[in-house]
Amino acid sequence: MIDPQLNLQPDDEHNRLLADNVHPPEWQNPTPDGRYNLVVLGAGTAGLVAAAGAAGMGAKVALIERQLMGGDCLNVGCVPSKAIIRSAHAAHDVRTADRFGIRVTGAVEVDFQAVMERMRRIRTGISPNDSAKRFSEHYGIDVYFGSARFTGSETVEVNGTSMRFAKAVIATGARAVVPPIPGLEGAGFLTNHNVFNLSEQPRRLAVVGGGPIGSELAQTFARLGTDVTIIEMADQFLQREDRDAAEILRASLERDGVAVRLSTRLEKVETSSDGKILSLDTPDGPQRVTVDEILVGVGRTPNVEGLDLEAAGVEYDRSGVRVNDFLQTTNTKIYASGDICLPFKFTHTADAASRAVIQNALFPGPKKKVSRLVVPWCTYTDPEIAHVGLYPSEAEQRGISVDTWEVPMSDVDRAIAEGDDEGFLKVHCKRGTDTILGATIVARHAGEMISEITTAMAADMGLGGFSGIIHPYPTQAEVIRKAADAYNRTKLTPMVAGILKRWFRWTR
Repeated sequence: MIDPQLNLQPDDEHNRLLADNVHPPEWQNPTPDGRYNLVVLGAGTAGLVAAAGAAGMGAKVALIERQLMGGDCLNVGCVPSKAIIRSAHAAHDVRTADRFGIRVTGAVEVDFQAVMERMRRIRTGISPNDSAKRFSEHYGIDVYFGSARFTGSETVEVNGTSMRFAKAVIATGARAVVPPIPGLEGAGFLTNHNVFNLSEQPRRLAVVGGGPIGSELAQTFARLGTDVTIIEMADQFLQREDRDAAEILRASLERDGVAVRLSTRLEKVETSSDGKILSLDTPDGPQRVTVDEILVGVGRTPNVEGLDLEAAGVEYDRSGVRVNDFLQTTNTKIYASGDICLPFKFTHTADAASRAVIQNALFPGPKKKVSRLVVPWCTYTDPEIAHVGLYPSEAEQRGISVDTWEVPMSDVDRAIAEGDDEGFLKVHCKRGTDTILGATIVARHAGEMISEITTAMAADMGLGGFSGIIHPYPTQAEVIRKAADAYNRTKLTPMVAGILKRWFRWTR
C-alpha cells in the first residue's frame, strides 16, 4: 500500500513501483559520519544535479527529500504532462486526418483510464534515473527522507538527526498558488500536484489561469473530450509572450472547443447537485459556469515553510530565498538553486543553475554568474510557443533599439507539406547589427527549434551567420536560415549594388 502522504493515486502497480524508486517505504536513513562537504535540501532537478555533480567529483554529500525524489518534473510536472499531451495530440491527429486524405470511419474514442495508465507507466519507467537506490549506490550519496530544518549556520536536522556541513544548497522548489477565491477551498480543486491522479475523466472542467500550465492542460483535456472553459484575468494568454503568439494560441484553443474567457475574474465558487458553479466577472457582464472539476494554475509560491531559515541566517521573501548573482544566500556557506530562488521556474534552468552552484560553492577560482545564463523556454501547446532572450519591450526598457526579422511558417516548405504552417519566427537584433537579443518561435516543434538560436546567442554568433549553415531540406528549422537571408539582403545597399553592377559589366 502506498503511503497516502506521498500523493500517489491510484494505488496500482505503476505508482507502487514509482514509490519504491523515489521514496522507498522501507528506507533506512544513514547515520552521519563527520561533516559533509555538501548538504542538499530537496531532491528535485536542482537538488539532484547539485548532489550528483558534487559527489561525482569526490565530495561527501547528503541529500534530503521530504516526499518524492525527482520533484515536480518527474512526478507532477514535465514528465506526466508531456505524456498526456502526446495522447491528446494523437486524438487530435486522428480526428483531423481527413486533412491528409485519410478517412476515419466511426467515432474517435478516448479511453481516459488508458491515457492516464500510460502516463503512470512512462513516469515509472523514467523514475530509476532519480531513485534513492541510484543516488545512494551509484553516486555514494547519503540519502535521507524526512523534513529538514536548519539548526544553525552550519547545521541541519532531519527527523531528529543532526548533521554538519561545509556548504549547503537549498533546493526545495515551489508549489501551486491557491488564490483566495470565496468558496474555492470548500468546493475542492485540482492543481498540477493532483490532476495527474485522476482516473475518471471530468465531463466539464474549468481551468483558472492562462499561463503555461493552464494553457497546456486546457487544450489537452479538450482534445481528450472534456468540455473545457479557461479563465484568464488578463486580455491575453501567456502574458510574457509575444501578443501575436498569444493570439495564435487563443485561436487554436477555440478550434479545439475550449470556451475562452479573457479579461475575466473568478469571483466565487458555489456547489450544487449539478456540480461546481463559478461566478465570473466578464467584459460582457456577470456569467455563471457549472463544471465538475476546477484546475487552478495561477502561479507558483516557494517552499520555505518549516526550514527555519532564520536559524541559518538565510533571508527570504514572498519570491523565495534571496541570492546574489552567484546563487549565494545571505549565509555565505549556503546556496540556493531552482524554483526556490529563480524567476524562471523551469527544469532546465534549475539544472543549469545547480551546475553553477557546484563550481561556486565547492571550488576556488572564477565564479559562474546566473545572469549570464541564456535561458530558452517553451509552452507545449499546439502550436508550441518557444522563446529565448529579450522581448522588444524589455530591450527598449534597457535603452536598446531593436530590429525584428520575421518569417511566417507559411513560407517554409516542410511546414506547408505537414499542414503546420500556422506560426512564425521573430528574431530581435540590436538595431543596425545582427546581434541576437531574443527570439520567439511559434510552430508545432518550436521547442526543438529554439535551441539553435539559443546556441548562437551563447556563442555570440550573429543572425547573419545562419546563412552559411546548411540545413537539411526540407525541415521546419529552415525558417531560421530564411531570417538570416533576410538580414543579409539588407547589406546590399544601393552603393554596394552599384559597385557590383560595374564589376559585372567589367568582367563580361
